[in-house]
This record gives sequence, C-alpha cells and structure tokens, in this order.
Amino acid sequence: MTDHLDVAELQRRLAEFAAARNWQPYHTPKNLVAALSVEASELVEIFQWLTPEESARVMDDPESAHRVRDEVADVLAYLLQLCEVLGIDPLAALDAKIDRNERRFPAP
Repeated sequence: MTDHLDVAELQRRLAEFAAARNWQPYHTPKNLVAALSVEASELVEIFQWLTPEESARVMDDPESAHRVRDEVADVLAYLLQLCEVLGIDPLAALDAKIDRNERRFPAP
C-alpha cells in the first residue's frame, strides 16, 4: 500500500500542495510548530477519557480508527513540513536520538 512512499516524496507532495495554494508564506517554523501542537492535541482528545483498555482497542471501532488515522496524518504532515523548512532529516534525527538513548539508558 505505502511501499513506494518515502519521507522525501511525502515532503515533496506536501510542498507542492502548499505551493499550489500559496501557503508557503504561512509555513514558518513558528506557525508549523503551533499547528503541530494543535494537531497533536486533537489526537490526545480522542484518547482523553478512555481507560487504558479502551485506548488499546481504539482501532477496533471504524469511526474512531478513522479519526486516529486522520490526526496521525495531520501530526506527521506538520512535522515533515517543519523538518523541510528547518533542513532537518527526520529519519537521521530519530536514528541519532535512538543512539543517544541507548547510551543514556543501557539495557540491563
């Protein structure tokens, strides 16, 4: 389904989408971080009052699963756009962070 997609391709599609609508002037780091925060909060809202057990089953309900997928997509879209604007390779950043965490929190 998404085997052909990669981060660079998604960033290109997001940039083209924004350019076609002349949204680039609004895609500043500050605005993108604010939008990312809002979208992350909308994802939190889905889970806010669920029990741990209910949250583990959230994808079992088609309506809630759809909402979760949409909010995850929104969070990822803004994060990828932020990385593009700031010149961050998100996969390299994550790889480096995992390396640091492995050193910081060694397995017993």
